[in-house]
Order: sequence, then structure tokens, then C-alpha cells
Amino acid sequence: MEEKEIANGEKGNSRGWISGFIGMLMFSGSLPATRIAVLGLPPLFVTGARAVIAGLLAIGALLLLKEKWPAKSHIFPLMLVALGVVVGFPLLSALALQYITSAHSLVFVGLLPLATAIFGVMLGHERPKPAFWLFSFTGSLLVVGFAIFQGIQVSAIGDILMMGAIILCGLGYALGAKLTKTMGGWQVISWALTLSFPLMFPFIFLYPPSSITTVPTGAWIGLAYISLFSMFIGFIFWYQGLAQGGIASVGQLQLLQPFFGLGLAAFFLHEKVSPAMLLISLGVMLCVAGSRRFS
Repeated sequence: MEEKEIANGEKGNSRGWISGFIGMLMFSGSLPATRIAVLGLPPLFVTGARAVIAGLLAIGALLLLKEKWPAKSHIFPLMLVALGVVVGFPLLSALALQYITSAHSLVFVGLLPLATAIFGVMLGHERPKPAFWLFSFTGSLLVVGFAIFQGIQVSAIGDILMMGAIILCGLGYALGAKLTKTMGGWQVISWALTLSFPLMFPFIFLYPPSSITTVPTGAWIGLAYISLFSMFIGFIFWYQGLAQGGIASVGQLQLLQPFFGLGLAAFFLHEKVSPAMLLISLGVMLCVAGSRRFS
């Protein structure tokens, strides 16, 4: 019986890492797509529109599958999830990307796994081994060091906005994963989007583009990507992964996110991939493997 429980636990853990990896892969294009979107559209419009588009999908799914209203004890945590991943991170990162490049944002993406792990310990009562924190800190330093090596221009406003976005996002990830264990991954993000819908809907009318006809096609494509994948579909996989594999451990997959983002840019935009990027990516992968081993 004990061996069967261990086998089932390992199977669930593996499924969690697979789901988390798929979610991370979808998130990889988020900041570049947001950067493209805000170059042609007002940041507040982008924040509202991505939440409204994803919210309509979420409301449709909840109605179609006849989901019951969440329990009273889940309402406040869902509101915090919405504050973190539906309102906070999209809004603050969109504002920040007016002052910094998507490459600069890699510095802060490198800190997101740590933020998620810390909130996971605080909220999910997880207790990773000391070696886990060593691999986590090392991986974060590699990502931040790589971003600095690439050459970034400091912007106090952009940096403060991105730091706030990371803290709120880490909170939303950890809380969402905790709720997923009782509600389900797609239900959590769907209810978070639904609860925030009345707040976000006015944004598209209060902060519209000056002229729709002059908005570049790329800006609309960027908005479509972050609305469908970054705001809804990616979270279904991500929350399921965090819930099954552990918030602190699976959260370390975010360390790979910047490099997959750059890899996608190289594939679709034919941007050059340097040997340094490959070496750093290998180091980060080893840190992720180590953190998984000692989580």
C-alpha cells in the first residue's frame, strides 16, 4: 500500500511538472507580446482588453459547464488571485514596458520563481530542503546576470513598477495553486477573471487608442496572444502544475521562461542566439533539475 502511494505521488508530481512546463512555455511570449502591444496601444487599454477578452472566454466556459458559484471562503482568495495575475501584473508590467525593454524585464522574471517559492512556503506550508534554496538563488542569479550582460538601461520608474508586478504575480501564483487543489485549475483562473471583469471592462472605453486605423497589426496580434495564452489558457496548465508538483518546486520552471522567449524570437524573428545564451540556459536547466530534486 505504501509503495502504491509513493508511486501515485511520483506520478502526480511528474504530471505537475509537465503541466507546469506547458504553462511556462505559453508564458514565454508574454512580455515580448506585451511590449509589442503597448508600442501601438495605450497600456491601460491593453490591460483592460486582455482581461475582458479572457474574461468573456472564462464566463462562457463557466456557463457552458454549469459551474457552481465558489464557496464564501474562496471569494477573498480569488479576489487576491485576480489582484495579482489579472490586474496587478498585467497593469504594472504594461506600464513598466513603456520605460524598459522586454530584455530588461528578464532581470525581474529571474526573481519571480523566488517570489513564488516564498509565497508558497508562507501560504502552502511547503518546506523545501536547504539545497532547494541554493539552486533557486543560483538560477535567479544566472538569469539576472545574463540580463545585465546583455546590456540594459536602468529606469527607476520601470524597475519599481516591475518589482511590484513580480510581488503581486508571485502572490497570485501561490494562492491560485492552493485554490486549485480544491477547485481545479481552469475554475480558479475563470472565477478570478469573472470577479475582475466589472473592474476591467471600463478600461477599454476610458483609455481607447486615439485612432484604431493607425494601430499596427503587430499590436493587435500581441494583444490577442496575451489575452488567450498569457491570461487564460496558460494559467489552466500552470495552476494545475503548481498544485500537483508543488508551488515552490514547479515554480522554478519560470527560470527557463526568458530563454524560451528568446528562443522563440530567434525562431520566428530570426534573431541571433549567442553561445553565452546557450551556456547560461544549460546552467539554469541544471538549477531547475537540482531544485526539483531537493524540493
